[in-house]
Amino acid sequence: MSTGDDVDPRTGYCATTSSFRSLRPPPPMLPPPDVPLTFPAFALSLLPSPLPAHPALLDAATGEAVSYPAFLSQARALVGALRSRELLPPLGRGDVAFVLAPARLDVPVLYFALLAAGVVVAPANPAHTAAEVARLVALSGASVAFAVSATSHKLPAALPVVLLDSPRFRSLLDDRSSGEPLLDAGPAVRQSETAAIQFSSGTTGRVKAAALPHRCFIAMVAGYHAQHVQSGKARETTLMGAPMFHSMGFCFALKGLALGFTSVLVTEAVARAGLKGILDAAERWRVTEMLAAPPVVSGMARLSCCHLASLGRVICGGAPLPGSVAERFRRQLPHVDLCMGYGSTEGGGISIMVHRDECSHVGSAGRISSNVEVKIVDIVTGEPLSVGQKGELRLRGPSIMTGYVGDDEANAAAFDSDGWLKTGDLCYIDQDGFVFVVDRLKELIKYKAYQVPPAELELVLQSLPEIVDAAVMPYPHEEAGQIPMALVVRQPGSKVTEAQVMEHVAKQVAPYKKIRKVVFVDSIPKSPAGKILRRQLTSYLQSCPAARL
Repeated sequence: MSTGDDVDPRTGYCATTSSFRSLRPPPPMLPPPDVPLTFPAFALSLLPSPLPAHPALLDAATGEAVSYPAFLSQARALVGALRSRELLPPLGRGDVAFVLAPARLDVPVLYFALLAAGVVVAPANPAHTAAEVARLVALSGASVAFAVSATSHKLPAALPVVLLDSPRFRSLLDDRSSGEPLLDAGPAVRQSETAAIQFSSGTTGRVKAAALPHRCFIAMVAGYHAQHVQSGKARETTLMGAPMFHSMGFCFALKGLALGFTSVLVTEAVARAGLKGILDAAERWRVTEMLAAPPVVSGMARLSCCHLASLGRVICGGAPLPGSVAERFRRQLPHVDLCMGYGSTEGGGISIMVHRDECSHVGSAGRISSNVEVKIVDIVTGEPLSVGQKGELRLRGPSIMTGYVGDDEANAAAFDSDGWLKTGDLCYIDQDGFVFVVDRLKELIKYKAYQVPPAELELVLQSLPEIVDAAVMPYPHEEAGQIPMALVVRQPGSKVTEAQVMEHVAKQVAPYKKIRKVVFVDSIPKSPAGKILRRQLTSYLQSCPAARL
């Protein structure tokens, strides 16, 4: 391990270990790893006494709020119910609770109580089908589920279910008589024990269940706490634009509670109203911070009437954001820092922009987060690379998963022999220590002897004003093996041609990266986070009437 003396203060590169270290100060609040500790116990140690007077949680649609004292009272009552027979067979350390519910004020309370009791939280997208839910329940090994009336029918019949919208559950939260100690999880829970099971994206392969220990969330929140103290701000009011079943939303929900923020939940009524609903909520509740997927950022950049005087920063991640959109956003909202970040279900928060000067590095995903060590390796030889060299990014540190539940084959593929987590992302780190994510290795197009990253070409395509959106995919070719083909959504009324699109790209990339075929389509299939659903592109192309092959 490096002593720090041989770490380049500008890039973070350590010549001794051939790895990159975070340039951010080590969080002073991070406890030693061998101290028994749950995440809720750590979170409560960060909160002031007396507890904050402002709301912990607020429903963006109704304005209903939960104060910090009420939040802790509800969590304490729920812990008592979990350990008794009031609710269902007693739940305790190591049991897995599956959560299938939309954003609600009681969901963070449930998360906090389950974690405090040593129960593993396994949240899932309530939009999943019954077949998908059954698969996730089996993967996680859940012994109970928490759902709402609208989602409970998707759960396996044999699984005990607690309805969050039932009078019984509400009465438990309102029970002020429980004297159950919130921080007593029975036998001491180690930080290395699993706190949550989160399901990795199914857009690039079969869905897997990633086990994340208490230490993971403690380390991430310790880093955020250090940044918050350094900023000198009293608190944030955060619009939770990321779903709380998603790894980013889950982490930020826990972060908000630990740092004494007010988390404004984007509940179903707001989500149904789309971009207008989100912006109306941001303005109504005078939020200072927003979590936003690239489609939301793009929408904000297009609106001339978007002001949001209280907003200071937008944290964006989950998919690439075209540089042209980032520049337009900054012109439209010059008082708002657009903070790009990079992370994954398995690796936690890898990098992020923090200060305004960092946010000016358009195209990057920020600098390496606290407690994170990164290595860039050659995708063929596995040899470590240095500054400015592209390769697979690998991770080490307390914020990564312990492994995939019940999947030895996937775990063997996920970690190298030295314990580094393989991200599968093609990246490089520049002379100022900023991370640039080029593409997913599995998605590289094999053109002759070259490897072409689709995401790089997509950003070039989206810089053409006549293009609204674009995706690049491999197209079979007898000589080359594969050629890059672009699916392009034109601006309304645009007559841009295939030749003009190809010429635009050819001027900006190496010859082997050129687009060699263009198909005009009405839309590009994407996830709610803005990720292109690449596995669906081929079938989508075949069924799209606008496609002309």
